[in-house]
Amino acid sequence: MRGKYKNGFIFKIVPQNNMGLVETLGKYRKSVPSGLHFYMPLVQSIKRVNLAMNPLKLPNYSVITKDNADVSASVTLNYHVTDAVKYQYENTDSVESMAQLVRGHLRDIIGRLDLNQALGATAQINQELAKAIGDLTNTYGINVDRINIDELTPSKAIQEAMDKQLTADRERVATIAQAEGEAKSIELTTKAKNDALMATARAQADATKTRADAEKYRIDTIQTGLKEADDKYFQNQSINAFSDLAKSDTNTIVISSDKVASLGQIPVIGKLLQSGDNH
Repeated sequence: MRGKYKNGFIFKIVPQNNMGLVETLGKYRKSVPSGLHFYMPLVQSIKRVNLAMNPLKLPNYSVITKDNADVSASVTLNYHVTDAVKYQYENTDSVESMAQLVRGHLRDIIGRLDLNQALGATAQINQELAKAIGDLTNTYGINVDRINIDELTPSKAIQEAMDKQLTADRERVATIAQAEGEAKSIELTTKAKNDALMATARAQADATKTRADAEKYRIDTIQTGLKEADDKYFQNQSINAFSDLAKSDTNTIVISSDKVASLGQIPVIGKLLQSGDNH
């Protein structure tokens, strides 16, 4: 706001969050804070410099990664003027100089990274970029308060190639999963068959062992009985044998001569022998 004073001075109000730069005959003379200030017209002037934070969006521009991939970058930053004199007088366009500085450092940082690294490390890139431009922007009387990479977008050709690679990877993973599933199924089926065969073999072995144990028990029982048998038992066995012989069609047996006398001592066999002599 500017007005006239009766003694030929003009007053001007410098708003809050602004700095006034007083020029005398076009040359910087002094800085004045916000408030009401008087100056001589035609000889002096007061320029206002906004000290409040300002947003700035840098349009998309191309950067090249370490593996020669073309990527479009979009950056947003907030800045404020820290030194009104440097901002106004030491550079023709401090804001544009700052923007060029940001673009240059971003190209340098991304140029040291592969495409996959760059796409997955935006937070790290933001930190490196803020650190790289922090001191240099003081030359222009500007401080960058926040900087953020909004997006890193590969070129259309690279996106198509990445989509094809992603599809191929998914198909490969699906094929591997299917093959592993089939292999697991075959493994389980084979194991089940082997377990069944082993179970059958064990059952057969147990059955054979049981039969063998039973036969051994029978033979052991007979042998024990024979050891404890007396002459009457064997005489009874002989009687039964000759009785069966008498009932059969066989009428001739061969007996050693030393056994005939002992057979005759058995009453029943003696009768059988006498009967045989009568005939």
